[in-house]
Amino acid sequence: MELKPLVTLLAIVNPLAIVPFFIHYTQDFPTSLRRRTIGISSFSAFAVIAISALLGLKILEFFSISLASFQVGGGLLLMTSALSMLNAQPAEARSNAAEVQDAAARASIAVVPLTIPLLTGPATISTVVIYADKAKTVLQLATLVGYGVVIGLATALCFSLAQPIARILGKTGINVMTRLMGLILAALSVEVMADGLHTLFPVLAGK
Repeated sequence: MELKPLVTLLAIVNPLAIVPFFIHYTQDFPTSLRRRTIGISSFSAFAVIAISALLGLKILEFFSISLASFQVGGGLLLMTSALSMLNAQPAEARSNAAEVQDAAARASIAVVPLTIPLLTGPATISTVVIYADKAKTVLQLATLVGYGVVIGLATALCFSLAQPIARILGKTGINVMTRLMGLILAALSVEVMADGLHTLFPVLAGK
């Protein structure tokens, strides 16, 4: 399988952009709890991607949703995420202020809100399902799950180096990185929507 799925996932998840949120939520944590939070967040990000790759298509079949329709909807989600990132906001934004405060009050913030929805949300899940359908062999599907491992490791690395990264890049640097990833994601979202539209409306492809 090509590297495009990995590039897309890295653009959507973009753990570097979540570093400020990680610092905010763990600023009063002792070192041991901060490390535990890093471990849980990283594994949870991998788990979301792996489950989406292995079971996503079955879920679509259960709800009688065609992949082409899911591609168009997923592409729109990717474009929405890209537009948010171009405004230097995280791709997977929270729903509302009440949800943020409720999540922050929970015993563990590693899964909510750090992993879901900040790191992996609807855009990530839809992207993995779309690429899972394109996997023609078990090896390709395993590679897609393997990309989840890469995402988990990238998350662990960024969170582990959160303080140095924040000092070196500063808010401006993180915003610039987020915007660059948003531009890449916008281009990829157009390709995803085009594939779905060509299937739904063959006349668009000249067939």
